[in-house]
Amino acid sequence: MNTKFARFSLTTLLVLILLLSITTMKPGPVQAQGPAGNVTVGRDYKHDTSPPLRDMRPPVSPPRPEHEANVNPHINSGHQNQPDPVVQSSAFAAAMPSPLLNFNGIPFPGVACNCAPPDTNGEVGLTQYVQIVNEGYQVFNKSTGASVLGPVSITTIWSGFGGVCETAGGGDPVVLYDQLANRWVVTQFAGTSVPTDECIAVSTTSDATGSYNRYGFHLGTNFFDYPHLGVWPDAYYMAMDVYNSTGTLRLGPQPFAFNRTAMLNGASATFITTGITGGPGEDLYLPSDLDGSRLPPAGAPNSFVEFPGSGTYKTFHFHVDFGTPANSTFTLFAQPTAAGFTLLCSTTRNCVPQAGTTAGLDAIADRLMFRLAYRNFGDHESVVGNYTVGSGGVAGVRWFELRNVTSGPETVFQQSTYQPDTTWRWMGSAAMDGSGDLALGFSASSSSINPQIRYAGRLASDPLNTLAQGETTLFAGTGSQTGTSNRWGDYSDLTIDPVDDCTFWYTTEYYATTSSFNWRTRIGSFKFATCGGGGPTPTPTNTPTNTPTATQTPTSTPTNTPVGPTNTPTPTQAGISVPSAPQNLTAAPARGKGVQLAWSAPASNGGSPITGYNIYRGTVAGGETLLTSLGNVTTFKDTSTTRGQTYYYIVKAVNAVGESPASNEANAIAK
Repeated sequence: MNTKFARFSLTTLLVLILLLSITTMKPGPVQAQGPAGNVTVGRDYKHDTSPPLRDMRPPVSPPRPEHEANVNPHINSGHQNQPDPVVQSSAFAAAMPSPLLNFNGIPFPGVACNCAPPDTNGEVGLTQYVQIVNEGYQVFNKSTGASVLGPVSITTIWSGFGGVCETAGGGDPVVLYDQLANRWVVTQFAGTSVPTDECIAVSTTSDATGSYNRYGFHLGTNFFDYPHLGVWPDAYYMAMDVYNSTGTLRLGPQPFAFNRTAMLNGASATFITTGITGGPGEDLYLPSDLDGSRLPPAGAPNSFVEFPGSGTYKTFHFHVDFGTPANSTFTLFAQPTAAGFTLLCSTTRNCVPQAGTTAGLDAIADRLMFRLAYRNFGDHESVVGNYTVGSGGVAGVRWFELRNVTSGPETVFQQSTYQPDTTWRWMGSAAMDGSGDLALGFSASSSSINPQIRYAGRLASDPLNTLAQGETTLFAGTGSQTGTSNRWGDYSDLTIDPVDDCTFWYTTEYYATTSSFNWRTRIGSFKFATCGGGGPTPTPTNTPTNTPTATQTPTSTPTNTPVGPTNTPTPTQAGISVPSAPQNLTAAPARGKGVQLAWSAPASNGGSPITGYNIYRGTVAGGETLLTSLGNVTTFKDTSTTRGQTYYYIVKAVNAVGESPASNEANAIAK
């Protein structure tokens, strides 16, 4: 009997060990057969909620030797150079607004990365601006430019998470602001030898220094490079450039969709991908990233737009179905023609000249630059983007606006190459404000000037295909870059303030002295004085005219209220209104510390799904101001309190149109 019991115990132990090893293994994606071919479904191998970032001790990372980031091999899609028929070869009078704020961001070494380029990226929220580089993260007060947190290593967010997200984060970072839920989305890739994982963190509130829902996703065994993401109502969409496991052979671009709803709620989340598109000769594409408070049409797919090496702006529709993944599809929707252009520096990285050195800079002119900014104006949809081309013997920025990318018929509404003189311009980022005005940030250099940071733009009423407001300089670098294999960033970033839907925020890099591995970064904001006048009034034809550029009636600038864009209803959405008030708000001393809130959803969502809740707090009855913004949840623990203080609260619901009336007021004494 004793022998039998011993054998049973050993067998049981072996089974338990096997089960434990299975549950702790990094699960590989599984296949589901979809109507358009194989659909791959993966699940996070771990998720949790972090402590507040402001309370986390940054990991101590020993400085690494100076090194270049992974090289982005040139993509050869067989582009045929053609004369450029849409060059803006002369400058308009300088009428661009001056910077509102203009301050330094994270400098080399990017915390402990000691790498180049920095891959500068940034985003603006309700009260903060977040900048992210290889491999640093910093939060700024957007009213003053003062640092609120950092710079710290990006992997600080994953401290205590374990695995490669904590120990082997590799950069190529992206930060987005999900203004539908007022949350931050922070990502970087990771892997022990090559990047096989994507690490995504979604903040639990609108405070970028607070806690995050953290996720680790194993995408496969290939080398997954150059991740770029966009926010959409049903998912966080991502495009990647994929190579074999050794990084020596390009396989092609691949789209991904991550379950946004699950990640906002901190639940286990899946991703869906339809696999590599086209093959090694397929150009890279970008997913659309939503700007503005007006949602895309109900059920609209995310539109991925491809670099027009083929001569067209291939637009793919990603329909994702997390409930029945096999129904997900990634299909070619339209191919509007791109104006002819010349591919810049297709065989060399020693491309853009600089003052004081023979070392040139890499233009990365074989792909669209971040972001592909989407906006729904009600009577039409627009996406704007840009890429670098050769024009007049220098680099110029080709910018474009596509219309009706989800509903069709898709058209190229305007496109132009900005090359007004013999200065080289590259590494752009484009966006459009709520009035339809367009701005373009970029780097500028030549053999007689050090690299500078500039921006140009147009009003919605300006002649089409022109940046008729001229350009201005955000910051003039005082040095040039030597060494670092000619690398000058993979992208820059221009984003729109979600509070006024008018202020542009731009970030990219520069050098203070001529040197190697000594980059600096800059952050600046600006705003067209006419923004907020009720929406775009674009010229109705594609033929530029000599009409005056200032035909919009100036209006007062909206006040910078702390509650965000959802405070202003959008009456043009027929049949939809703001929600009714949340119900049954209660407040009680929380276990441990703070005040615990709970409430019920509104009786009516106004005909549009509830996307979140705004929490208001005060220390006197009726004196509440905005504390934070949440996703679609009905509980909140307020820990930013003083023990023994009585706090008063109200809650307002948010949908696509705006913010509801206030709930009942509730109060409690904080523990």
